This record gives sequence, C-alpha cells and structure tokens, in this order.
Amino acid sequence: QVQLVESGGGLVQAGGSLRLSCAASSRTFSTYAMGWFRQAPGKEREFVAAINWSGGSTDYADSVKGRFTISRDNGKSTVSLQMSSLKPEDTAVYYCAAVRRAGTPRSINVYDYWGQGTQVTVSS
Repeated sequence: QVQLVESGGGLVQAGGSLRLSCAASSRTFSTYAMGWFRQAPGKEREFVAAINWSGGSTDYADSVKGRFTISRDNGKSTVSLQMSSLKPEDTAVYYCAAVRRAGTPRSINVYDYWGQGTQVTVSS
C-alpha cells in the first residue's frame, strides 16, 4: 500500500509559477512510476506528466510540454511538478499517482494509488 499526499497548490496569476510536491509513504518508492494528472470542473481527469522509476525518462501532455517539469527524489520519496508560464486553462485539481511498473504510463487506468489532490487556480 502506498499513501500519496500532494502539496503546493494555490492561486497564481497567469504567467506565474507553482511547484507541486507529492510525498509517498512507501519504502519501495524507487520501484514505482509516478504520474501527475489533473481534473478541471466538468471535465474528465487527464494526463499531465509521468516519470519512470529512476527519473531517467519523462513524458508530458502536449498542452504542458515546455512549461512543466516533472522530477523525483527517491531518497526523499517525493515527486514534484514545476509549473511555469501558467495559463487559466491550467486551473484544475492536480493529483499524483503511482504504479509499480516500468516506463511512463499515461493511462489513468494503469495507476494503482492516488493522492487526494491539490487545487491550482490560475487567474487571468
């Protein structure tokens, strides 16, 4: 069982930056691929970014590529999402997720563990 706790959300103006963090409880954190997803009001949850177990491979949704950066610290069992050049359309609840497998999965259905989410609001 893995417990995930996100932090770092908040209100920011368009063009600004935020850094989200996700702390994991598992002692085997380094064996999990990690992902960030988001869900805006009235919309389905969507893939944002993923990182493989070692941090050597990452993947991004086209909508955030070049603006967001995912990283992990296996020694601290954390994964982060640095968000820059934020746009109002980035407003959503952001979730981190974990799955014990190789690669950088994009599918929501693949992930076994989810955090409770953190709200990001970007004002225009």
